[in-house]
Amino acid sequence: MNFPERDAFQDVFYTHYPSVRRKLMALVRNEAAAEDLAQEVFLRLYRTPPDDPGAVGAWLHRVLTRTAYDYLNKLTRERALLEKQEHEVQTRPEGRSGEEEVLQKLDQEEVRAWLSQLSERDREVLLLRHSGYSYAEIAERLQVRQPLVGMLIQRATARLKRCAGGAAQVKRKAK
Repeated sequence: MNFPERDAFQDVFYTHYPSVRRKLMALVRNEAAAEDLAQEVFLRLYRTPPDDPGAVGAWLHRVLTRTAYDYLNKLTRERALLEKQEHEVQTRPEGRSGEEEVLQKLDQEEVRAWLSQLSERDREVLLLRHSGYSYAEIAERLQVRQPLVGMLIQRATARLKRCAGGAAQVKRKAK
């Protein structure tokens, strides 16, 4: 089907627009969105009409359904993103002073310094465990048997504590 004549497209538009808009309104339950989506459906019809002029009604129904579902999926994704952002804002500690932020950064730097004193394997096993990896996942990542993971974590933790203890002694001597 081709729309070389403006009148042919207008006839199809005026014939089918009310039902397309009504179906979209039933799907999206928003009048403004239904009108916008109806315009989009007819724009698609104008750009790429079906080959069979008798199939215009079915073609419009299929396109309007897809268009409505795409719109609803987009709304769902946007709502989920908004909820996630709101949750992050709500869980963020409020009213932290600049001093608290500086102390937290210093603590992070101190832990990084302690970790840098450990072997690559110890560092990796502690970071994986801290990130929530299971023993099975850590074993797979480190290419060791799963029963060894607990021992590796225990030894790496002991080494980290020794690094932290040594640093604490140096601080006490400096005071």
